Amino acid sequence: MVSRSASQMHLDQTRFQTVIDYIYDHMDEKLDLDKLAEVACVSPYHWHRIYRGLMGETLASSIKRLRLHRAAGQLVNSSATVDQIAKTSGYTRLQSFTRAFSETYGMPPAKFRSDGSHTQFKVKITEGRTTEMMDVNLQQVESFDVLAMSHTGSYMNIGNAFEKLFGWLGVRGLIGPQLRSVGIYYSDPDAIAENDLQSDACIALPKMNDIELDSSIERKSIASGEYAVLLHKGPYSNMRSAYQWLYGEWLANSGREVADQPAFEEYLNNPREVSPAELLTHIYMPLKPQ
Repeated sequence: MVSRSASQMHLDQTRFQTVIDYIYDHMDEKLDLDKLAEVACVSPYHWHRIYRGLMGETLASSIKRLRLHRAAGQLVNSSATVDQIAKTSGYTRLQSFTRAFSETYGMPPAKFRSDGSHTQFKVKITEGRTTEMMDVNLQQVESFDVLAMSHTGSYMNIGNAFEKLFGWLGVRGLIGPQLRSVGIYYSDPDAIAENDLQSDACIALPKMNDIELDSSIERKSIASGEYAVLLHKGPYSNMRSAYQWLYGEWLANSGREVADQPAFEEYLNNPREVSPAELLTHIYMPLKPQ
């Protein structure tokens, strides 16, 4: 393998982060290889190879995945019409959006809004069914360290930080099977303005103390203690409903109290490799000692 200088790694990382920010800021516009190569200041041929080598998927696949992820969040958590969501997702024709969404999420957008898997949490709340309805376990967690990239704003957009974090890792050849992907969430989205929400996109790796960091990455620790752990299967757009059920129903009926530290999530598979319906996430809610 040809070694790469620190200056070349920094240049590739800067280009990558610039392109990811551009994608998130221009999802409703035309985003093709030529345009994003221009943003990266690299030829389209070379940028395609660099991006795919870092991320394990093509730019076109990333753009589609990120657009539909945001669209799913808007369908679940906003009152915007399907037509409005299609346009803000970069689709000029509603038919094209409906087809792309159905292929990825298994049903048309309108049906996903009314009957998607997020509705299971609302059914459980209205029917008064709590602990027996979901896979919640109590676990004692030992403290562990992570490398964190901070994110401010909608939790549905923490993918921006994760994409850049994985690009940072990819440039350094650090992506491997022992990597753990974790999100730390510091605020209640039902109590804090969306633009002020604070979170961290994190990874845990063996021998992290040997990794040289830059100003975009911090070392942080996940606190030890007892956690209620919900195994969530399905799109990340369902997370808000899952939290509302976990804190509003399970906790209220458990006889336990939440501890004064942030919740975190561990992502058990890769959204680049499985469909949204197959995504597995552990949600960790910290508990006060009994």
